[in-house]
Amino acid sequence: MTTFSTAVGSGPGSTAAALDLFDRLAPAEISDLIGSWRGKSFLTGHPLDGALEAYYWYGKRFEDAEQVHPLVFQTMGGGTASVNPLWALPVLRWLGWGSIPKSQVAGRLFQLVIGLVSTHCSCARLRLTQYRGKVSATMIYDTLPINDVFRKIDDNTLLGLMDLKGIGQPFFFTLHRETPEHAEDQ
Repeated sequence: MTTFSTAVGSGPGSTAAALDLFDRLAPAEISDLIGSWRGKSFLTGHPLDGALEAYYWYGKRFEDAEQVHPLVFQTMGGGTASVNPLWALPVLRWLGWGSIPKSQVAGRLFQLVIGLVSTHCSCARLRLTQYRGKVSATMIYDTLPINDVFRKIDDNTLLGLMDLKGIGQPFFFTLHRETPEHAEDQ
């Protein structure tokens, strides 16, 4: 499957092509997700494409089915911090108005205040849900109307689909498993 994940690249460029790929992939089990993951937008023309990276999104951390850190960002000092998703609400509302600022200045400003919006508490959980005809591991946010559904590209790469209530176009992203040595540094 390595050639398949290499061929996937940074995205197919359209929601329809991403959905076709997503539907062809195998479902992920909850046990497949446990660990730390590095995230990257999967480009489809969604307003969020590249936005998370502009704000130094690192990825997600799944400690177990009940302890999930859905928004892990890089700090200016090179470490990581889990951001409380409630702070994402203004950004999600912005989606209805247009694209999100994706400048280096905006990202650095976010890093300056990350300590004010971070948390050590779990902000999501994992469950198996049925989505588009398959039962697959799904991350359910505790306080937002968002479900991230996962499919396996290979044992160390997932394709995620963010299903946000009220927004018709899903946001796609990939997650790449971190090595145990690197995950301990977080």
